[in-house]
Amino acid sequence: MASSPTTRHRLAGLLSSPFFLFFLLFHYHIAAAEGIRLAGIIWKPTPDVANNFREAPAFRNGDSCSDEERIHIAMTLDSNYLRGTMAAVLSILQHSTCPEKVEFHFLSARFEPDVLSNIKATFPYLKFNVYRFDSNKVRGKISKSIRQALDQPLNYARIYLPDIIPSDVKRVLYLDSDLVVVDDVAKLWKVDLRGKVLAAPEYCHANFTPYFTNVFWSDPELSRTFEGRKPCYFNTGVMVVDVERWRQGGYTKKMEEWMKVQKHKMIYHLGSLPPFLLVLAGDITAVDHRWNQHGLGGDNLEGKCRSLHPGPISLLHWSGKGKPWLRLDSRKPCTVDHLWAPYDLYRSSAHYFEE
Repeated sequence: MASSPTTRHRLAGLLSSPFFLFFLLFHYHIAAAEGIRLAGIIWKPTPDVANNFREAPAFRNGDSCSDEERIHIAMTLDSNYLRGTMAAVLSILQHSTCPEKVEFHFLSARFEPDVLSNIKATFPYLKFNVYRFDSNKVRGKISKSIRQALDQPLNYARIYLPDIIPSDVKRVLYLDSDLVVVDDVAKLWKVDLRGKVLAAPEYCHANFTPYFTNVFWSDPELSRTFEGRKPCYFNTGVMVVDVERWRQGGYTKKMEEWMKVQKHKMIYHLGSLPPFLLVLAGDITAVDHRWNQHGLGGDNLEGKCRSLHPGPISLLHWSGKGKPWLRLDSRKPCTVDHLWAPYDLYRSSAHYFEE
């Protein structure tokens, strides 16, 4: 049940007081270098900013959840992708046996009170933290890629995730914002990492060569990078990460080294993906393909419609240029976009959840 209007009014009065706002902003600037924890704060929207999303139902734990561990899910938070993030969160909670055990960790490149207001109003009971990702960490390391969205600093935040989230978090599930989960996320969370730092669906049938340029493959030293491994493509939009092992192995530093090489030799064109492949391809734990039915956004240039791959599905992922909310709004949706529509909480949307 949602909180009563009286309770909300009292909280709004407290949180809108000048002293509280001064304290909050001061705390934000002090904590920015290490990440901001804003869990549990109810934000009062400014008078000229309305919540753009409908309030989601309150999801409660099943009877078998008392002994279940907390599930930590990390996502980036960007106003341009907020509609996708809201749909993803709703899908996760809706299909979870123990939704109250799920805690979200959002990485944001800037302080956006309106975004936080929308999240809190849409999911009043959501357990979440927000951390500031310092874009300066990557500004001198990013090279132009095949699509502008891949060049955004926040796209690289996943490389720094283990250094940003609290030290008591031992495992995290990283998810992109352009997906929906249609199965209990606990099944993916509990995957046996078998001593590896990362688990994700692998696609060994895919041609690995195009992920790097001719400059890379023609260089005798660089082309030996994968010796002793059987590298396979994996999509970095769905990853289970052993945070402790990542920190101990210095994986962030290893990927930064490849980003430096890229600045001088242009060895790839796909944003933050290639550094993951260079460091980890062939050395991860494979997860069932049902957990990343990716590519539904089409290719990176035109975003043409694609059909579902055969087999069972637990997660639908609109990686690629085309995003379902944009195609639905343009009245030119792909067939698969109608699978995303039931999770769309945007107020102007008339697909589902009519008020």
